[in-house]
Amino acid sequence: MVANRCLLCGETNGHQHVADGLLRRCGSCQFVWTADSLPPPEELYDRTYYETDGYQNYFTSARQRRFESARRLRWLLSAVRPTSLLEAGPAGGYFLEAAQRKGITVSGVEVSEVAARFARDELGVPVRQGCFEESVHAEPVQAVCAFHVLEHVEDPRRFIETARAALVPEGWLALEVPNIASAAARRLGSAWPAIAPAYHRWHFTPESLTHLLHESGFRVVRHDTVFSRYYWQPLARLAHARNLLIPDWVASGSPRMSHPYLGDLLRVFARPAGPRGAR
Repeated sequence: MVANRCLLCGETNGHQHVADGLLRRCGSCQFVWTADSLPPPEELYDRTYYETDGYQNYFTSARQRRFESARRLRWLLSAVRPTSLLEAGPAGGYFLEAAQRKGITVSGVEVSEVAARFARDELGVPVRQGCFEESVHAEPVQAVCAFHVLEHVEDPRRFIETARAALVPEGWLALEVPNIASAAARRLGSAWPAIAPAYHRWHFTPESLTHLLHESGFRVVRHDTVFSRYYWQPLARLAHARNLLIPDWVASGSPRMSHPYLGDLLRVFARPAGPRGAR
């Protein structure tokens, strides 16, 4: 994907540099992406990414990862109770572990060899190493999930179409991505952590993600946002209340951890809009 071409509308002219030049904003549709081109995903997500760069000690923070996974599973089950589930980009497999414990038949495709091996060897969940967009799935599943994956992939439209092909006709797609329309992104500018220009290629708002899903053959059933503290354990939330709760409360006018559009993380449920191949 050419760095100066808008993913959504295809426009190549009139883009603005924003966030101190780290990002570009389309002058036509306002979609935002990382200004510099990045290497293919298979070259980025090695052990260094999981231990220092992208995560802080991912492989030794099981308690926190299981807390996050339990919250994501509760969110998924609030909309659908699938008997089969495929996760794209499951990292070390903690969400799949949580779903499997609920009796769901699970599988995953993970681009990182070190993460896929951890999922299989340490958690005992079936994760194949490879590119999700190039994977073939023998049996369609009732749900495809991808948490903090879409912003990393080379071609989000191809990713979503691959997810659609993996679903049964009445299946569910569950996505979570950073929300560049969040109060924190507006407040922090180029210091917003989720810019992550070494790893994040695309930056979505509720409107742009909905547009992309509609173009890729889905209809959005529900979307909302949550603040980052939603995934912090209670003691950590208390310890960081000054830095997390107060700014969120000021921005949203409420102490709640969710908001229709101002939270740090955007969550979307979508379903196929019609027969495969229809637009």
